[in-house]
Amino acid sequence: MSIKSDKWIRRMAESRGMIDPFEPGQVRQNVSGGRLISYGTSSYGYDVRCADEFKVFTNINSTIVDPKAFDPKSFVDIKSDVCIIPPNSFALARTVEFFRIPRSVLTVCLGKSTYARCGIIVNVTPLEPEWEGHVTLEFSNTTPLPAKIYANEGVAQMLFFESDEECETSYADRGGKYQGQRGVTLPRT
Repeated sequence: MSIKSDKWIRRMAESRGMIDPFEPGQVRQNVSGGRLISYGTSSYGYDVRCADEFKVFTNINSTIVDPKAFDPKSFVDIKSDVCIIPPNSFALARTVEFFRIPRSVLTVCLGKSTYARCGIIVNVTPLEPEWEGHVTLEFSNTTPLPAKIYANEGVAQMLFFESDEECETSYADRGGKYQGQRGVTLPRT
């Protein structure tokens, strides 16, 4: 198994639609010249953006967080260019990019250091072979202060590992519960 370079990522995105929309370079400024948290192709990965759709955790209903019976009322839906995560809380978002992972590839989502240095942690998430969809991102604010996430800017990095052989059973083969997800997707069992 080997980690894949920028050349491989560009080739897979352009020839197989692995990432859509795809940015072949590293974007650091917006159209008016303002600084952004970078996104796009890096040396050995791809920095994704989050869309402007957020689900911010709230405890106003005093429900129990149960992955087998998750109460959607535990979130407040926000559509905005920024998301403020309350202290010691979390929010869900989704990538702008839609992914189509090849059968011989395992992809791992990691947080960007810019956010980590502010106490905002992105859950490490694997994208299994032949998984496709928008990635639901989980942001934890580990600080005692409100924290800000920026839509349409870099929030996490994808690393691509290719095996020298295809897996026997892919995520698509077993009908994975998050296959083809669009938008922010809550826990399923």
